[in-house]
Amino acid sequence: MTDQGTRVLRVNSLARVEGEGALHLRLDGGQVVDAHLKIYEPPRFFEAFLRGRSYTEPPDITARVCGICPVAYQMSACRAIEDACGITVDGQLDALRRLLYCGEWIESQTLHIYLLHAPDFLGQDSVIDLARTHPADVERGLALKQTGNAVVELLGGRPIHPVNVCLGGFHRVPTREELRPLAERLRRARDAAEATVRWVAGFDFPDGGSDHEFLALAEPGSYAIGSGTPTVMPAPSTTGLPPDSDRALPTRTFPLHAFAEHITETQVPHSTALHSRLDGRRHLTGTLARYAISGRWLPPDVLSSAREAGLGDPNEGAVCRNPFRSIIVRAIEVLYAVHEAQRLIDAYERPPHPRLDVPARAATGHGATEAPRGLLYHRYTLDADGSVTDAVLVPPTAQNLAAIEHDLRRAVQCRLDSDSRTTDAELTALCERVIRSHDPCISCSTHFLDLTVERG
Repeated sequence: MTDQGTRVLRVNSLARVEGEGALHLRLDGGQVVDAHLKIYEPPRFFEAFLRGRSYTEPPDITARVCGICPVAYQMSACRAIEDACGITVDGQLDALRRLLYCGEWIESQTLHIYLLHAPDFLGQDSVIDLARTHPADVERGLALKQTGNAVVELLGGRPIHPVNVCLGGFHRVPTREELRPLAERLRRARDAAEATVRWVAGFDFPDGGSDHEFLALAEPGSYAIGSGTPTVMPAPSTTGLPPDSDRALPTRTFPLHAFAEHITETQVPHSTALHSRLDGRRHLTGTLARYAISGRWLPPDVLSSAREAGLGDPNEGAVCRNPFRSIIVRAIEVLYAVHEAQRLIDAYERPPHPRLDVPARAATGHGATEAPRGLLYHRYTLDADGSVTDAVLVPPTAQNLAAIEHDLRRAVQCRLDSDSRTTDAELTALCERVIRSHDPCISCSTHFLDLTVERG
């Protein structure tokens, strides 16, 4: 602390998050003045080098945005381009896409739960340390993640950056016989997923709330994954409720083609990633938003596990807004993805053709799916020859950055108000926990930079 009562906390490299970022926090006289999540990964210009490519290429190119969630980028790209070309993929081809996406949900959410987030609750610095104190738990998590990898590998051709996805469907679709061993593996994974829910539900959770608008896709009757309508649940404070209210609020929707009218992106000085606003307000997409908006459509046995884990019943208006408890919701989503994958395999009939024909046309198409970290939106404009003339990708983390920074300020201020003697090391640890609770995919949020150079 300086003579002016100013404290500056810096985390130059955040641990246990996807990608590279830093944190800068400034306090003055016991008040939080600035909280900046600094994304310093270089922008990778995906939108720029998609321009001029054939309309068949974005699913494969955008899969390279993220090694953790390549399926999300493939599915959103396919949705958007098929929308531009006037094609709807349904039936068993769409079911196979959902099955592939379930595999990614299993492996990605499990990775975050066990390797990135759980050490915070168990007093460990890394999963290596956690493996020494909780070896059986870590082994269970790795086995569960491998099940998700196996689903992606069978349907996608390989577990990372799948190559079997294409416009209209797949290059090749599996037989029922090829899916049978996967079904048996998922039955074993069901026990591991249920054990994961019970395990994380026993963690000690700090108090917390997210006073943000929630944004997620919704498909009435189903927990949205690969399609749906953008749906918004208001922030509690906008309706006169306390910021940490656990009450569900009436939702509103808007058409996907109007996404850019509601979600605006701006550049901030401290980050190479854009920040987003929903109708001018902070918003949060991802696990908490999905559960708040679509939780009531989870299967009864999955909902029963959620109630037993302390999340409450969405059918009775319960909402979880505590980001620290998001690990429980992630575990519920893993359990659901295992359940849904089993259902899809049991109902599978091999389609007569692996893909639909998708002829090019001059148009703009929109696509959105629910990546494990939240709503992922793609927009492509094609010319008559099928060349991409414009591309826009809006990943979940870029949408969540303003909300994460707000939660950082709030968490630190609450800690200072309750104990003004909190050390810098304790505040730094708290901030890192807040960030990891939101599971930011920093690599996904660094696509382009609008550079302005001022010269004297």
